[in-house]
Amino acid sequence: MTVTEQRGAHRAGAPTPPPAWQPRTDPAPLLPDAEPYRVLGTVGADRVEPELLRRLYAEVVRGRRFNAQATALTKQGRLAVYPSTTGQEAAEVAAALALEERDWLFPSYRDTLAAVARGLDPVQALTLLRGDRHTGYDPREHRIAPLCTPLATQLPHAVGLAHAARLKGDDVVALAMVGDGGTSEGDFHEALNFAAVWQAPVVFLVQNNGYAISVPLAKQTAAPSLAHKAVGYGMPGRLVDGNDAVAMHEVLSDAVARARGGRGPTLIEAVTYRMDAHTNADDATRYRSESEVDAWRGHDPVLLLERELTRRGLMDEAGIQAVRDEAETMAAALREHMNQDPALDPMDLFTHVYAEQTSQLREQAEQLRAELDAEAEMSEGGRS
Repeated sequence: MTVTEQRGAHRAGAPTPPPAWQPRTDPAPLLPDAEPYRVLGTVGADRVEPELLRRLYAEVVRGRRFNAQATALTKQGRLAVYPSTTGQEAAEVAAALALEERDWLFPSYRDTLAAVARGLDPVQALTLLRGDRHTGYDPREHRIAPLCTPLATQLPHAVGLAHAARLKGDDVVALAMVGDGGTSEGDFHEALNFAAVWQAPVVFLVQNNGYAISVPLAKQTAAPSLAHKAVGYGMPGRLVDGNDAVAMHEVLSDAVARARGGRGPTLIEAVTYRMDAHTNADDATRYRSESEVDAWRGHDPVLLLERELTRRGLMDEAGIQAVRDEAETMAAALREHMNQDPALDPMDLFTHVYAEQTSQLREQAEQLRAELDAEAEMSEGGRS
């Protein structure tokens, strides 16, 4: 007998179904809003603190310039690949600013900007994409997990860290970022299930930028929204305008506070758009029209913040130019450092595989060392 049949039988006077059939959680409070939550352009914008608006604007403009510079470096051969977040800067910046210093950020390969907004040196953030090292920074020092190239595998890691931190009594929240394509991976569903069952202090941020490379969202899921997937796991889902930096900051901050307060995880879907191609290896014109891209240009996160700042008289043209100049200084420093060839040691291949090397790794390291020494002797002999 199905659950529906049992309920029908109960109404007809049959015995009450066993407790296992009863809902474990009331679904109503977990459901996302029917429309993406937004602040900019609404009456609620007047309550936003001026200092927050200015900071968000400065970070978003800086992020836009970072994206443009990294894309240019790719074309110049200084980066092997760059997945741009042009158009998604509001969500990237808000994710970084919503966290405390003690919290952890778990980024995907596309979230270099979130790492930079959290304070990571732009050169270190791009080291992986340059092909120099697996991670160009110390994750423990910066509380930023390595940029994750396999889709969604960072999500269970975030849950594990958050759960372990709570068991240890550490006041830590993990924020895990993933794209809409990553929600089709098993790791996404496993992470949400574990997080909800354990009530782990973790926040999941899905940046729905419209496409998983060339696959539109409609060909990935028939759900009303990605935020609705939260209900099936017993956590709240929030649907937010991903280009509204203020709305993103507010919703993410609320979710972080909720997790820190012991009330469990939250799934947030940021509805945004990827203005650039998936990477420099992608031709986006093969699967989307220019008119579609143009429609999103009018909802640019930089433009939305500029409108609000000028409307309230919080920034004039000189102030806007000063922010742009500061972003240009950052881009110039990035160019200078990326144009310098790094000093790489092939022996580093073995340094961060295990805390204590296995016998096989020691053998391989000795073999490589011998080959390098022989090569150096031959080179030295040729010069003498």
